[in-house]
Amino acid sequence: MEKILMIDDDIELTELVNEFLTSKKYTLIMKHNPLEGLDYIEKNEIDLIILDIMLPEMDGFQVLQKIRIEHSTPVI
Repeated sequence: MEKILMIDDDIELTELVNEFLTSKKYTLIMKHNPLEGLDYIEKNEIDLIILDIMLPEMDGFQVLQKIRIEHSTPVI
């Protein structure tokens, strides 16, 4: 796994996770809005998704349901 998508509205947290994962040679794509995250998933190959539960517009469980319609990408 090398391309990770993180969907989380906490900008400081995503930046911290980005620093750590980049130092381990992973690529982290950060989306702070669930709709942007879903759009990115539809257009790109992702190896892993880190998904927050408390999101604006829809919660993480709703996002996961939409992801599972067409994708089997691992989600944390």
